[in-house]
Amino acid sequence: MLGVKKGQLRYWERLRLVQPLARWGERFYAFGDLVALRAIQRLISRRIPARKVRDAVVSLQHQLGHNPLRIEELRILDVGRKLAVQPPGARSPIEPLTGQWLLPFATEPRVAQVHAMPGQTPEELFARALDCEKRLEMLPEAVENYRRVIELAPHWVEAHINLGVALYQLGYLEQARFAFQSAVRVDPRNGICHYNLGCVLEETGEIDSAIEHLTFAADEIPRHADVHFNLALAYDKRGERRLAREQWILYLRYAPNGQFAEQARARLRTHAQQNKLNPPIPFPRKA
Repeated sequence: MLGVKKGQLRYWERLRLVQPLARWGERFYAFGDLVALRAIQRLISRRIPARKVRDAVVSLQHQLGHNPLRIEELRILDVGRKLAVQPPGARSPIEPLTGQWLLPFATEPRVAQVHAMPGQTPEELFARALDCEKRLEMLPEAVENYRRVIELAPHWVEAHINLGVALYQLGYLEQARFAFQSAVRVDPRNGICHYNLGCVLEETGEIDSAIEHLTFAADEIPRHADVHFNLALAYDKRGERRLAREQWILYLRYAPNGQFAEQARARLRTHAQQNKLNPPIPFPRKA
């Protein structure tokens, strides 16, 4: 409807600019989410990075002591190189990073004049990398763009994550592992970082470390069904069938029609049959 690319949607979700309802492995966008997406599109078209929008909203929440604010509740204006935000019920906008209230705008917010730059910005490189990811033959170019983003913005955790995913798709597991480890160092509390690292570790046979990171991810993002599926695989490889069964059940709870639903059900049936074949352990008897 809005022409937003899937990669951009996922990136904006990770920034918590939009928070659609996730259910059965699908995402459902309410009318308010569509309003928020339209506002973000408008700002991005004026060369305002999505991270800058996120930082402005978070800063405003801290200053006002407000519960998490939603983009559709706000009026966000770009003034030169700054953002001004007008909270719900406020008569004037505020510049969140300085805390300064601004006089009401009499005209439409002016757009900063864009001058030619000698090189691309991290945001432009990131957007280019997202476009490259759509085609398998362009994944190497996506990798190079993400690496350039990290050189210019080393703390941009999404660039580390996406770099790791692209490298994994190309079959470079060790390089993907290094990228995900870097993402964990940048944002140690990010469940997606630990999830991706755990998946690579599970595939390379480092099961104990994989379980450690996947367990952390399951605690941080418990409704992410794929986390439970991969944690089940890791437990199964370690021979812990009961724990694996618990995770497959959780996967089916959150994604009953998901991509791996039939595989999870098949695993549960196999475990049930194995339990029937095992004879019960007799109680010890006194002589």
